[in-house]
Amino acid sequence: MAKPRNKFLDLLVYVALRTAVMFLRMLGLPTAYRLAGRLGDLLFRCSSRHRRRAIGHLRLSFPEWDEQRLARVARESMRSMCYMGLEVLLTPSLVRHDRWHRYISLSDYREVARLMIQRRAGLIALTGHFGNWEIAGYLSATIGFPGYAVARAIDNPYINDYIVSVRERTGQRIIYKKGAAEQVQQVLGRGEMLSFVCDQDAGRKGLFVDFFARKASTFKSIALMAMQFQVPVALMCCRRIGAAFRFEVWPQRIIEPAEWADRDDPLRWITQEYTHALEEAIRRYPEQYFWVHRRWKHRPKGEVEAPEGIS
Repeated sequence: MAKPRNKFLDLLVYVALRTAVMFLRMLGLPTAYRLAGRLGDLLFRCSSRHRRRAIGHLRLSFPEWDEQRLARVARESMRSMCYMGLEVLLTPSLVRHDRWHRYISLSDYREVARLMIQRRAGLIALTGHFGNWEIAGYLSATIGFPGYAVARAIDNPYINDYIVSVRERTGQRIIYKKGAAEQVQQVLGRGEMLSFVCDQDAGRKGLFVDFFARKASTFKSIALMAMQFQVPVALMCCRRIGAAFRFEVWPQRIIEPAEWADRDDPLRWITQEYTHALEEAIRRYPEQYFWVHRRWKHRPKGEVEAPEGIS
């Protein structure tokens, strides 16, 4: 049985968060990013567990790199993680109808817009723990393509309600993972857009596909829904340009139903295809991936477990 949460402590944390948002806005973006970068450096130096895991994942993913490069990219990845935390707080006030184009450039976005405007048959939009994985959802809603995002509720109810209210003001809608099956089917049945973060570990019962030459447990539900409703799957990427609130958003891969129609195992093919597309984007900008993420936590049956602290 879960231990009851301390409501007073949750409220204090929420008040501290709102105060931090006001403080960061007063500092200005350049100063806020410098502070976030220093926090990332501090995390790299002081958290041996996260440092070891990030470098371990990088070493297995890029065996040709020397130790100096592995450490440098791991440090930059932790900076990126802290930039992301900053951006979650600042995005609602910056990505708006009248100013989003100051901060975000779109590349090859016409195909995604065509799918939403012409087909009206629904779309599954995916992203991974890469760059800023929240921006694409805010942007889509801001420019007139609101959708539903499947997410886990934040444990602190005050913070959860705050984040959800901010997202919904832009037109986004949140579907909580717990009990989401019926809702997501209704969304796709109405021809709307449904978003997922696709690089979550799915446990021992997940579908194991290749990700950086290692098997990674991946949820089957995305491919199953695409097959059931015959909707395209778009892997969207958003990279940060420098240490600043500047981004490039692009569709890395759009998988059309016709592509899997004649496959022997369409479930595996779709899952492997979008996973490979995410890997391609990460290889271009490895410092923007969340390398402390336990993507390879579970191993296929019979495979030797990864060294401690690396899984």
